Amino acid sequence: MPTLRDAALASAFDHAARTYDTLVSANPGYHAHLRRSARRLGLPAQGRGLRVLDLGCGTGASTAALLSVLPDAEITAVDASAGMLERAEAKHWPSSVTFVHTPAEQLGAAGIGSGPVGGFDAVFAAYLFRNTADPDRVLTSVRDVLAPGGRVAVHEYTLSGKHRHRAVWSAVCAGLLPVTTALGDGALYRHLWRSVLEFDTVTHFSRRLTAAGFTRVRALPLPGWQTGITHTVVGQVPQERTRG
Repeated sequence: MPTLRDAALASAFDHAARTYDTLVSANPGYHAHLRRSARRLGLPAQGRGLRVLDLGCGTGASTAALLSVLPDAEITAVDASAGMLERAEAKHWPSSVTFVHTPAEQLGAAGIGSGPVGGFDAVFAAYLFRNTADPDRVLTSVRDVLAPGGRVAVHEYTLSGKHRHRAVWSAVCAGLLPVTTALGDGALYRHLWRSVLEFDTVTHFSRRLTAAGFTRVRALPLPGWQTGITHTVVGQVPQERTRG
């Protein structure tokens, strides 16, 4: 079965939004791992005066992680799924958090990062890139909305390439599938399973960041059962970037 893409994928996430928070909360370390990746942006404590883009915010778990690490930052949270975004917006947020409905590939058309080159000090993208049709195009968009010296942290299922990590991932997904199928979301979670197996290894994805113009690219593992399965890949826009 092919993985879902574009409108079909957004629609599947819309449908799954009602149970998504419950399912991810059953994943040991899910929220703690997001907070760890947010800290790996390496931004000043509290984030006062900083603008951060949460790209692919879903129901707001990544937004909450950013807010816990950078409570004084201005956060713009973006997602392509109207259903996920509705769930996110319904939660309690300070006025410094803004939600925008748009695909990651269309940031410019939505006015995200418009004005002076590089409006954001950092971009955080959790579980996004393997769900995009053109990861390199999205990386270019991320680079273009960052200020000189701006940072990116990608929190993603990027396998190590070792057989045992592929096997653990498949075992976890196989155990979860009967539950998600009963909820009517089997197609989405089959997509999740296959999309991780078919996506870049962490080494390959790190190379994508370098090719897109990011410097200081590093891949950092996450603990627990997700070791070798989920990583934070961080990078930075060069300080000498010129305005176009």
